[in-house]
Formats: sequence, structure tokens, C-alpha cells
Amino acid sequence: MRGDGACVCAGLKALTGGRSQALEGSVQCLALTCPLTGLYGPEGILPARRTLRPQGKGRWPQLWETPTLLWETPLLGLDTAQGLELLSLLGTLLALGALLLHQLRHLLVYLLLWAAYLSAYQVGQVFLYFQWDSLLLETGFLALLVAPLRLPPPHKQAQGRLAGVSPHEDLPFWLVRWLLFRLMFASGVVKLTSRCPAWWGLTALTYHFETQCLPTPASWFAHHLPVWLHKLGVVATFLIEIAVPPLFFAPVRRLRLAAFYSQVLLQVLIIVTGNYNFFNLLTLVLTTALLDDAHLAAASGNSRRKKTPTSWPKALLALLLELAVYGLLACGVVHCFGLEVDWKQRTVHSKTTFTFHQFSQWLKMVTLPTMWLGAASLAWELLTALWRWTQVRGWLQKFCAAVQLSIFGTATAALFVISLVPYSYMEPSTHGRLWTGAHRLFGTVEHLQLAHSYGLFRRMTGLGGRPEVVLEGSYDGRHWTEIEFMYKPGNVSRAPPIVVPHQPRLDWQMWFAALGPHTHSPWFTSLVLRLLQGKEPEGAAVFH
Repeated sequence: MRGDGACVCAGLKALTGGRSQALEGSVQCLALTCPLTGLYGPEGILPARRTLRPQGKGRWPQLWETPTLLWETPLLGLDTAQGLELLSLLGTLLALGALLLHQLRHLLVYLLLWAAYLSAYQVGQVFLYFQWDSLLLETGFLALLVAPLRLPPPHKQAQGRLAGVSPHEDLPFWLVRWLLFRLMFASGVVKLTSRCPAWWGLTALTYHFETQCLPTPASWFAHHLPVWLHKLGVVATFLIEIAVPPLFFAPVRRLRLAAFYSQVLLQVLIIVTGNYNFFNLLTLVLTTALLDDAHLAAASGNSRRKKTPTSWPKALLALLLELAVYGLLACGVVHCFGLEVDWKQRTVHSKTTFTFHQFSQWLKMVTLPTMWLGAASLAWELLTALWRWTQVRGWLQKFCAAVQLSIFGTATAALFVISLVPYSYMEPSTHGRLWTGAHRLFGTVEHLQLAHSYGLFRRMTGLGGRPEVVLEGSYDGRHWTEIEFMYKPGNVSRAPPIVVPHQPRLDWQMWFAALGPHTHSPWFTSLVLRLLQGKEPEGAAVFH
């Protein structure tokens, strides 16, 4: 499916315009522009019409239980697949319009784009059940809070977010930062809670580059790096994903910047060595929540603000805190992974020095405090917003600011509470002790995909080799020819392509199908059936 990640390029392009433009740009292409017929047409692999069957309920209860605009396609004389294509086209046009025209960067536009992707998600079935689809939906909803309710005057447009007109404007960005924290911290933790021997033995990267779904040309070079460097890369991954994320909420600005650049480094390396569609690009957009507008303006050369001198006691205290944090991280990494430099062989030896039980006890000890860390950080943001509100002049402006602050403050607190439930999945005992009100609130809106649990690369695949499902076809029943996919590795004489930000979803599912028995991938039977029937849309859409 094409186009569902093209929005991220817009977000990266808008980085120099401030955090709001970056996040808003990241969801300006929530539509699906792809050869949908082969996947969801009436004779596709997983016909979309089968997922939307009226249950005899009223219109609004039906829409609430399965929130998708495709319920209304019969009113236009279209079936579900045709409605999905129309929705994709309209969403793409609206997204491009918002990218090119400043007047379309409005809350209602982002609401329509989020509703379009959510509508497609409801009928997408297994081909849309990737964690990055969930991440895009959650980010898309947060973009509604970031997007302006009205367009600022021309002189405010020139100044951007640096004008600081609205007291509540930092609250949505705090939610983005909290989302980034949950994504990275959980992704690091699950690698160890899965008990995968490759992660625990620090050998995951010795398999990853050749066994991942869609390698890039750089994957070959990364695979042939020394083993000790692969192990050091795994150690760095644990450092960036587990130890660094708490710094997202650090009171010292330079610590947050250090956390930002470490995350950027990790995502860029993943992009270079693997085709993970729009996921890493979207994560890069999320990292902009760690920056302030002054830093973005300075990086783009547009800063006109005079720097406020910092008193030397405050600067000294910040420097000491920075040095303490860096020293603690360095000592922790050396201790936990037994780092030793071999000067003769010019290598770095590493090994995991803690046990699974010790890690489980540590996780049980820190999961709840990280929630309290988030709550304390949010409380500070709310108090800061309240103080900014007191500085607003004029009773009418003050009243409007109070209404906006109440709405956005309540929404921010509610989304934070909702997110605690999926976040606690990584530690069962903490999940069981979580406030019952949070469980009830999450259960009420779970179908809207507002918050998710994350945990990428839980287990390293291909430890015993790279399995592949090979499809062959014959015209005479005697001479068989392998059916080559457009993107999935097949012909070893062909260099792997670079397809970011596109995600060839059938190629991805073929990779998953090879990891288990056919009963784990029931859609594969439908694919083979369509091929035996010689259905042209399927063959034209996914194969050479």
C-alpha cells in the first residue's frame, strides 16, 4: 500500500518551521493511495466488504462500535472497496492541500485525515495491523491538539510559535514527548523480557541485517562488520532505548538535546540499513517534541531573540547535573555489559552481566516510578500553562484562554491516564495494581486507537537461517518458475531496493508467513486461491 507514510517527509521538511509544523506535517498524508483492489476488492485477498456487516443496530451505535466512514458508502452507490479507494483519493488530495496551503493547516483538516486512516484501519485486517499503523493513528490524534484552532495573523505567522500566544500550547507537545518515551522505553524493555537469546547474548545484529524483511544495499555492508562491533551496537541500542528516554523529561535543556540527538542517530542508522517504511521517519518527527522553538529557529538561522544570560550558580548546577548523568550512564553501561577494551586486538569485549530475574525485579521497581515521573512532568506543564494564563491581558482574551486551557488541560490529563494502561502491559504486576478508573477509561475508547502498547523487535528472527515462502507457477505443469515479488528478497543477483517510506504490505506479510505454520497466516490460502484463479489485479499489483 503506497502513500500511508509519505506524510512523514512533509513533517521532516517542516522541522525548521517549529515543532507544530513538524507534527502537523507528519499527518498530512493519512490517506492510502495504493492498488487496493488486489488486497481488498470483491475478489481480493481479504475482501473489505466482509468486515462491515450490519448487526441490526442503529446508525450511531454501529458507527461508535466500528468507527469508519465506509459505513456510508452505500449512500453513494459504492461497495466497501470502492469507498476505500475514494476515501484514499480524497485523503491524499486533502493531505497535499494541507502541505502546500497554509490555510488548510487546521484542526478540522487533521480530524478528517485521522478519521480517514482510522476508517481504513477498521477494514485493513492483517495488512494494517502493524505497530507503525497504530503509532500513526495515535500521532494523528495528537496532531488534532497541536493544530491551531484558527489561523494566526500574518505577523504572527512570520514569528511562528516563538510568539507564545496560547498558554496551553505546550501541553500537546508534552503528550508527543510522552508517546515517544513509551515507544522507545517499551521497545527496549521487551527485547529483554522476551528472553530472546540473541538479545541477551548481544548477538542480535549478527542476524538482523540478513534476516530482516526488506534489507537495503547498506545492509550487506552492515552485516559484514566485525562481531564485536555488532555486540557494541546492541549495547548502544539498549542504552538509547532504555536508559536515555527518562532524559526526555530532564529539567536541563542540554540533557534533552543529548537525548534528542541520540534518538536521531538510532533512527537514521535504522533507515540506512533497513526498509521500515514510514515508521522511523515518523519517530524522527516525534523527537522534535524534545526541542524548543528557539533551538529550531537557531538551527535554521532564523533566530532573532536575544539570549538571556544565565547566572553562574545556575549554569554551574546544570553542568554538574549533566556530568553526573553522563557519568552514571557510562558506569551503568560498563557494569551491566562488562565492557572491556582490548588494545592489542583493537576491539571492545562485551557481555550481559545481569540475569533475567534481576532485570525483572528492576523492571518491577521502575515501571511505577516512570508513571509518576510522567505525572510529575505533566503537573509541571499544567502549572506552567496556568502561570502563563495569569499573564494574559484583557478580560476577553483571559476568558478565551481559560476556556482553551481547561479543554486542552483536561484532554491532556485524560489521554495520559488512558495511555498508562497499554504502557503497563510490559510489567504484569504493575498492570494489575493500576487504578481501576484508568482501565475503565481505556476500555471506553480503546476502539478509537488513541493509545497503544509498543515493543518493536521483541524477538530476533532467523537465528537458524532465513526461511522463505516460495511461490512457483507453471503453464504446462512440468516447468515451474518462481514468482518474484517486487520488493521481497528473491533473486540473489538483484540488489535489494530502497522503498522508504512505502510499505509493500504483502511482501511484509510473506515474511511473517515464513516464520510459522500456514495456520498462523490464513490470508495466505486466499492469496494462493486468487493466483490459481488467475485474478489479474492481484498479479499486477504485487508481482513483477
